[in-house]
Amino acid sequence: MAPRFRQYQAFHAIIETGTVTAAAEALGISQPGISNLIAELERQTKLKLFERQRGRLIPTPEAAVLFQEVDTVVRGLDHVTQAVVDLQNQKAGQLQVATSHAMAFGFMPGVIADFLKGRPNLTIAFQSQYSSKIQEWVAAGLFEIGICEVPLRHDGLDRHDISFAVQCVLPERSPLAQHDILTPEMLSDEPFIVMGADHMVTARTREAFQAAGARLRIRGHTDLFRNALNLVKEGLGVALVDPFTLLSDDGKGYVARPFDPAISLDMIIVTARGRPLSAVGREFLEDVEGRLRAIGQKSEA
Repeated sequence: MAPRFRQYQAFHAIIETGTVTAAAEALGISQPGISNLIAELERQTKLKLFERQRGRLIPTPEAAVLFQEVDTVVRGLDHVTQAVVDLQNQKAGQLQVATSHAMAFGFMPGVIADFLKGRPNLTIAFQSQYSSKIQEWVAAGLFEIGICEVPLRHDGLDRHDISFAVQCVLPERSPLAQHDILTPEMLSDEPFIVMGADHMVTARTREAFQAAGARLRIRGHTDLFRNALNLVKEGLGVALVDPFTLLSDDGKGYVARPFDPAISLDMIIVTARGRPLSAVGREFLEDVEGRLRAIGQKSEA
């Protein structure tokens, strides 16, 4: 017998909330009910999904893999449920947008707030995620609009390309702050905080240093520009950071300078090919694309 959706939903809720108690509350069923669903799922899949330790369920590596597949399905049902509620309440519509984490810290909430002015009946579905997941969500119809980094990984998506020049940030008391523009030669052997080794900004930074005959001394890696900026504030090195992270920051503890040669962060706005956008989606796409292109032009000026 194949596992039932309710079993997967219970599995998803435990990992999302962290405890059986919280999962039971989220799904509106008893704790024994949650435990029974998980036991049935493990028996039918012949997989050990949790280790029992002192009354807690600790996900196994197999559970982590399964969660990645179950997550999209469960979130999809959540969107269906919300759509039904909106229709029952005669809502005017729902804005559905997913963005990279950098935009979620300040830029995108501000854009959404401006867009919602004068639209009191409009609901929002807003999530931040890594780029591959954003594209997956848009392709699956969970979100109408996604804003993420290249590359494009789904053939069924239309794209709008926009590039942004990153800036070099360094601790405010660094002697290098006296310069108006920073180059690889100036930063040779300076401790650098970089994004992951495969990230486009890291690769382009390495190329710029190699072309200049300068040494790129990597002191640390991180997965978010926000993390890189915070490490710079702590005096651990310099970093190249996107404009959205800088726009949403208080500007304290560091200085930002243009980097020469210019290094671009290439991003795309994606929508599902062959699936018409809602009226709300079309209006928002036009608004946010205009704002992003203005920031892109300013960053490259």
